[in-house]
Formats: sequence, structure tokens, C-alpha cells
Amino acid sequence: MDFPRARQLFYLEINQPDGAIDLAKAALYMALEEYPNLEPQEYLNALDTIADEVREILPVQNYPLRIIQTINRYLYGDLQFAGNDADYYDPRNSFLNQVIDRRTGIPISLSLVYLEVAKRIDFPMVGIGMPGHFLIRPDFEDAGIFVDAFNGGEILFPEDCRGRLSQIYGQPMELLPAFLAPVSRRQLLGRMLGNLKAIYLQQRDALRVLGAIERILLLFPEALEERRDRAILYYQLGRFSEARSDLAIYVTNAPNAPDAAAIRQLLDRLDSM
Repeated sequence: MDFPRARQLFYLEINQPDGAIDLAKAALYMALEEYPNLEPQEYLNALDTIADEVREILPVQNYPLRIIQTINRYLYGDLQFAGNDADYYDPRNSFLNQVIDRRTGIPISLSLVYLEVAKRIDFPMVGIGMPGHFLIRPDFEDAGIFVDAFNGGEILFPEDCRGRLSQIYGQPMELLPAFLAPVSRRQLLGRMLGNLKAIYLQQRDALRVLGAIERILLLFPEALEERRDRAILYYQLGRFSEARSDLAIYVTNAPNAPDAAAIRQLLDRLDSM
């Protein structure tokens, strides 16, 4: 595919079965577009080193809670990783190299660091895509505990998760089973890119929004709303042929969407140009 090197590396990493995707590599290839001098292996080595240090201090009796407490002590105590409350929407919080360098991030990026360290010490964990606040948990049946990587690795039980959800939305919330379901590796990467898309939309940075959408579509080619959003950006950027193609696919596959009439009007406008 005719992509820059960073995009090619990202595509090659995600273009394999979900379980084979290396999350750290894929996240670093995402960052490589923003930081072209980044050396991904340097950060993979940094994660290896953190895991080696954690392994050295693991207790002899490696119960799950003790392993989590050991990771927490090293990541948040010794290394001083922390959630970035002061500047939550700084895009650097979503780039793995910056999170490792600055030791601060948002829930999903700090969860990614935690997942990668846990993987390296043979304690597999999975991401939990709770609305508004990403969590992780040990990857075994009926684990019953969750870890909040944004808040110092705080251990949560389901009722705590419900309370956290209610706090985020400012009203009592029902904790649906889907809220605590594990996410795939593609879904985790898509959520990271979705965060960047939202930040760059707020900053009115059309080219970076486009870059985020393009990578989301590499992950999820059938994501029609992303294709629609890309079409609108193409239109705004004067890339009319590409806009027409995406809009046509959108209305063909979502003929009854609430905005289908408006999209058809835009298509008619393009056809008359």
C-alpha cells in the first residue's frame, strides 16, 4: 500500500490475527507518524527493563493480588507513573513513547504500559473498555478484580466500577455486563486513535484528524461513520474525488441513516462540480 513508512509498519502489525498483534509495537508505529525520529526498539527495550525489574522483586508466592501489588509498587512508587489530571487532553498522553518518557498518561495509555509489563512477566491481563474510563484485569475466568492504571493501579471490584462509572457521568449508572467485557487488541488501538481524533477535532487540526481516521479504517474497514467523517474532511480539504467515493459507500451501506439525506445532497453537489 502507498503509505509512509510509519503507516506501513502500523498496517503490517495489525494485518494479522488479533491475538498476534503486538500492542506495544502497533502503538509505537502510531506514534512514529507524530515523532518521525522515534526509535521503537528503544521503547520496547524500556518495557523489557521495567518488566525485568518487576520480576526481580516478585514475591515467592505469586498470587494475583501480590503480583498486581508488586507491579503497582514499581510503576507508581519507584518510577512515579501517574495519571495526567492536570492536562488530560494533551495529545502526548496518547502516544506510548511520550507516556514512557514523561511517565504520565490517560487511562488507556497507562493501561497499555501495565498490560505490556504484565505480559513480559507471564501474568497476562486484558483491557476492559468501560465507558469513560479504561480498566484492565487478570486474564483468567471469574477474576473478579479490576485494575485502574490511571489511579495508581487501584484494585476495584465490580461495585467499585459501578461507582466509578456513576462518578464519571454524574448520575447513578447501571453496570451492564458489556461495560466490563474484555476488548480486542484492535478495539484498544481503535479507542486510542478515537481519543486522538477527538482531541485533534477540538484543536481544528484537520490533517491530524484525517490521519487518525485513516488508521481507524485500517483497523475497521467497515466503520461507516469513520468513512463518512473522512469524506467530509476530504471535501473540506478539496479532495473531491476521494470525498465522493467515501460518501457513495456510506449512503449505499447506510441508506436509512439519520444523516443520509444530507449526505446525498452533498453527493449531488459534488456530482455537479
